[in-house]
Amino acid sequence: MAIAIEPRIPPLDRVAQTFQRQLERVPQAAVAVGLPPSWLGYRWMREESVPDYVSRAVDAPIEYDLVHPRAVAKNPPPRNVSRSALPRDSGWWGYSFHDVPERVSGETFVATLPECRLLTFEDEVKGNFHPAILTQDGRALTLREIKFREGHARVMRSSASPVRLERATWILERVFDNHSHWLTAHLPKLCLLKARGALDELVLPPRRSAVMDESMRLLGLDPDAYRTFDPDRPLEVGELTILGTDRFRPELLRPVRAAFAKDAVEPTRRIYISRARAPRRRLLDEETIWPLLERAGFERVFMEEYDFEAQVRLMQQTAVLFAPHGAGLTNMMFCPEGADIVEIADLDFPNPNFYALASAMGHRYWLIPAEGVGGGHPLEKDMTVGPEKIARVLEALER
Repeated sequence: MAIAIEPRIPPLDRVAQTFQRQLERVPQAAVAVGLPPSWLGYRWMREESVPDYVSRAVDAPIEYDLVHPRAVAKNPPPRNVSRSALPRDSGWWGYSFHDVPERVSGETFVATLPECRLLTFEDEVKGNFHPAILTQDGRALTLREIKFREGHARVMRSSASPVRLERATWILERVFDNHSHWLTAHLPKLCLLKARGALDELVLPPRRSAVMDESMRLLGLDPDAYRTFDPDRPLEVGELTILGTDRFRPELLRPVRAAFAKDAVEPTRRIYISRARAPRRRLLDEETIWPLLERAGFERVFMEEYDFEAQVRLMQQTAVLFAPHGAGLTNMMFCPEGADIVEIADLDFPNPNFYALASAMGHRYWLIPAEGVGGGHPLEKDMTVGPEKIARVLEALER
């Protein structure tokens, strides 16, 4: 029997590590007992959920509208995989494949808060956008993909003067310009606000993707008509309206499909989304499996060749969508309810989001495990799947 041997840490190094850990806790402990965060360079801020802030700030003029209460989903397992065989690793998603059949959907709320400060920065490694919201008494609000980080502390320590707005509506989350994040996290907010007639004070980023602008125009909204913010300067807002939403809640996602459904058509097409031109997660044996898909009536498409409106129209005609794990699968949002969605995924990176999305849209979901190729993070790896796995699912689709 193999015996695991822990590396021996010299006593002085162990003492140094312990001291470093204790030192890192000093800002948290000091702020917790009342020391102003500014005295410690904003290296730690007290965090609070929006509902907790609302319940605590009894004397503040806060509007809090609970649109959808917390709920537990009742979703079927994948068509070809039993629930007991699904991965239980929740990774950084907060839930696993195994959780999707009974996944908890968080509340939907719209809240208007007094005297907030909005901070944003882009990290130096990937250029990802990160927002944070501070309350009037200096606490950092926690929402999905909105959190106070070290980059915000640097913004607070800078000398940039804030921009004052009396009223603003904020919908932006981390990496808002990512295709999947925009479609599943931001378009639902826009549809909800539009239905409530509450878009007048919307604030948009100055830099937007073509998909962002085109999707807004298809919703009847002119992105150029809204105010933008300066990423280099904080925003101080007298009345800030924010939304708390769950990315995979049917009540939020299905109105997006309805808003884009211009013409009802009978879905008949079988579409395979290729990642052969993508920089990562390519299916290396695609040319081996493609004859099987082609004989089964599939069309091979490269989503990068389509503008957003064309992607939507294509999906509205699609009865079966087959693809390796990637942003293109997000477009299943526009497939008519009941479409078959087949995901090829390396389960060393068990991202359950497309399963949750397919369930929320009322689709039939299929999962084909693939094998990662090479080293590095599973998210970055190319894959192989093998024709026998493809053939089994194609046969099942015909039953």
